[in-house]
Amino acid sequence: MSSVTFETQRTALADVVAIPVTPFAEDGTVDQGAHRALLRRLLDGGVTTLTPNGNTGEFYALTPEERRLVTELTMDEVGDRGAVVLVGVGHDVPTAVASAQHAREVGAQMVMVHQPVHPYVSQSGWVDYHRAIAESVPELGVVPYIRNAQLTGERLAELADACPNVIGVKYAVPDAARFAAFARDAGLERFVWVAGLAEPYAPSYFSAGATGFTSGLVNVAPAVSLNMIEALRSGDFPAAMKVWEQIRRFEELRAANGSANNVTVVKEALAALGLCRRDVRAPSRHLPEDERAEVAAIAAGWSL
Repeated sequence: MSSVTFETQRTALADVVAIPVTPFAEDGTVDQGAHRALLRRLLDGGVTTLTPNGNTGEFYALTPEERRLVTELTMDEVGDRGAVVLVGVGHDVPTAVASAQHAREVGAQMVMVHQPVHPYVSQSGWVDYHRAIAESVPELGVVPYIRNAQLTGERLAELADACPNVIGVKYAVPDAARFAAFARDAGLERFVWVAGLAEPYAPSYFSAGATGFTSGLVNVAPAVSLNMIEALRSGDFPAAMKVWEQIRRFEELRAANGSANNVTVVKEALAALGLCRRDVRAPSRHLPEDERAEVAAIAAGWSL
């Protein structure tokens, strides 16, 4: 495997890593037409890295068949446009392996491994879980999604020693100092570090070594997210913080109450713009009426 450098994949992670929503039709099924249109809007807006089956895509509320459908629709819309697709996989090991192998079959170049949802996660067991998935698709880049503050950087290095296709990390522990230490313990230059808590944390994580960030907001306003990464790439933190101020209220609404309305706010904004229905699946739910108007006003301001 040493001959595989994964340069295309590494470059794709050092960017705005879009997490598309999964729109639902009135009958509750995946709205394939709206989904394709939203993907085209992202691609036309300049987004070049897409993560189907991410948390903003309601990964845990989709059936296995729907997760495969979302992957296939994404690959179909990307076509020959040159964008890189990072497919979210997870659940038990056989399910995650099957999803990763499906991603490979349809032409995706990377998989993102959702944090294990098991209530009891040992550090060595974390390595075993990711190793089983990474070894099943040695041709694909593998990106662990880390939300576990207890995990040490040394464990990530151990995983990559065994699996050289582990090339990047979506780090989503809300602690910039912990991120800085973790990245250096694992190997700052060895991995591409993606700020996994999106635009609100991107400036602080970039200052500590991240070169990409995930985004759900990008579904609503691709130009806003791209403006932030351009500022961060050029080291212009004041410009990045101007974007931060612009998106602050929207992201506060998403983060409130333990991120209860994380996806709901994004879909509400898209509904206000006439791009898809606001429907989300349990355990998410619709926004209360008083917040809908506020989200619509924010979205309208960005679309000017």
